[in-house]
Amino acid sequence: MSRRKPKGRALSGILLLDKPSGAGSNSVLQQVKYTYCANKAGHTGSLDPLATGLLPICFGEATKFSRYLLDADKAYDATIFLGAVSDTADADGEVTFVADASHLQYEQISDVVNSLQGEQWQTPPMYSALKHQGQRLYKLARQGVTVDVPERRINVFDIELLEHRFGVKFAGGVEQGVASDAHCGAEIDIRLTVTKGTYIRSLAEEIGRLLGVGGYISALRRTGVASFRIEQAVTLSQLEHCKPTECDRQFAIDNQFTQQPCVFEPLDTRLISISDALPHLPQVTLNESTGFYLLRGNPVQVPGSPAAGQVKIMLASGDFAGVGEIDDCGRVAPKRLVAS
Repeated sequence: MSRRKPKGRALSGILLLDKPSGAGSNSVLQQVKYTYCANKAGHTGSLDPLATGLLPICFGEATKFSRYLLDADKAYDATIFLGAVSDTADADGEVTFVADASHLQYEQISDVVNSLQGEQWQTPPMYSALKHQGQRLYKLARQGVTVDVPERRINVFDIELLEHRFGVKFAGGVEQGVASDAHCGAEIDIRLTVTKGTYIRSLAEEIGRLLGVGGYISALRRTGVASFRIEQAVTLSQLEHCKPTECDRQFAIDNQFTQQPCVFEPLDTRLISISDALPHLPQVTLNESTGFYLLRGNPVQVPGSPAAGQVKIMLASGDFAGVGEIDDCGRVAPKRLVAS
């Protein structure tokens, strides 16, 4: 009986990708997965097609720890058009209302932007990937179906008005037939840090509502996820220059990746370790003996470990072992381990 060929390489690590505008997060994920010839990959939080910026992609064992990035705080730079409302709350949607924004003053806009800092309740937009009774909200919205979307608690840690531009021409059709070439609005650039699950489009709508002229996102860039920053990210174009030729790729597949592994080396050097995604967890290092027992599912006593909570576990070899939790006896108990 012939041995079954692997579907891809069993690599582990995290790629910090700078997602381009116009592409969906899942389509970008599939492109990167193909480029790396990886057998398992997943992203850590969708970005709208219009949005660009930091999209961490986890390979192999790193997918076990993707929730730490999903649950992490995010940072964004956003451009908001003031003086119109879009059905999707961004420039990709159909504009349904316009208003005169010529009376807006900088101080007025600044006060409204600053008022959004802090904890608050937010209703996610209908055009989102959230599910209602098993269906994506954006699919229901395209069918003209509206449902009550539960509010969620969010926190805007920091929000700053960077730039403002008055007399900005609006380009696009309007349902009411308002002449778009005669309409002028305003644009503002903001920078903010928020908790997971915060919709920047909804914040843009709220800014427009409070100013009485409407607003939507015209550009959005994610600049941070947890401790990672956009400056660390690579583009699809950069990956394109690193990938092996189709001939080398197919040869590696045909030989079950046992030959010519070096053809993937330029790509693999772009990956960062799983442990780098967990800087918020205190670290414990196991010696050879305690490492042996913990990797077999046993809690172990580690001198100097925290009194409670989760910890990042490193082995004496310097390898990352996984995440543990301090049990009631003060021992480090395995919670989520990488495969040996």
